[in-house]
Amino acid sequence: MPSDKPFPKVPSSFAVCRDGEPVPGNMKGAVAAIGNFDGVHRGHRHLIDMALKSGKPAAVLTFEPHPRSFFQPDKPLFRITPEPVKLEIFARLGLAGTFVRCFDRTLAALDAEAFVGLLAKDLELSGVVIGHDFHFGRGREGNPERMRELCDRFGLKCLIAPAVVEGAEPISSSAIRVALEAGDIAAANKLLGYRWFVRAEVRHGDKRGRELGYPTANMRLPDDCRLRHGIYAVRAAVDGIPVDGVASFGRRPTFDNGAPLLETHLFDFKGDLYGKTLDVEFVGWIRGEERFDGIETLIAQMDRDSDEAKLMLKADRTPSMIA
Repeated sequence: MPSDKPFPKVPSSFAVCRDGEPVPGNMKGAVAAIGNFDGVHRGHRHLIDMALKSGKPAAVLTFEPHPRSFFQPDKPLFRITPEPVKLEIFARLGLAGTFVRCFDRTLAALDAEAFVGLLAKDLELSGVVIGHDFHFGRGREGNPERMRELCDRFGLKCLIAPAVVEGAEPISSSAIRVALEAGDIAAANKLLGYRWFVRAEVRHGDKRGRELGYPTANMRLPDDCRLRHGIYAVRAAVDGIPVDGVASFGRRPTFDNGAPLLETHLFDFKGDLYGKTLDVEFVGWIRGEERFDGIETLIAQMDRDSDEAKLMLKADRTPSMIA
């Protein structure tokens, strides 16, 4: 596991290059790690580390929307890191920048050779880093060996990264989604190598938490979020300052059983958060969502939840992406 030190702040030199834009000067001749990078987990960061150690400017090439969403639009994909969050993480990893290419019919129709030609000519890369199971080109015709062959033809260096395993299984975005859907924050964060976090705008609520002595910042997470409903120990970045807290994600069965909301109570915080965009990172699972028969019983449980959250936050040493 990595140390518990926070990741570096976002450097001003970090660049994002999208379709049709010229390659920024600091990204010309880069070695780019290629992938979807949902979660930017420890396995993904092994590819990125290889690019960083190449002796050339290091970059990432990623795709939006996620190719699975393009090919299966009727099956919503639980995104661990939506695009803005993913770019925030890339920026903290020491990269010169990120190439973001729209995954559309044009890109999906490129054969393997044309795809590598795009890397060499349009992106002006000097090399690539891919995973051991990487496939590319129309119908996923290309594999790592084909990539190496085509890179030789186009004058690119090709590095192939081995799988990074946890226990007996390769670290994967799918495994992290399963952990989050189960509320197993400890397992998800271990695979990620940092505390999973979400980003959303604070919206007005019914002020019920304030009446209970637990004012909350209410945030609507993406509709595809399948995080288990329950109570969590969390930290939020408020104007760049981390603040500990406890959060409920769910439908509030004691009250209205409405649309899922993330309701975060920040300890010892006073201030107006309405309209602000917050990053909230998850540190630990406390309990599942429950329905209470009375307000006094609910408040007593919230007191216990807060005490447990404070103990979790004090003990946790997982690195932070929002500190």
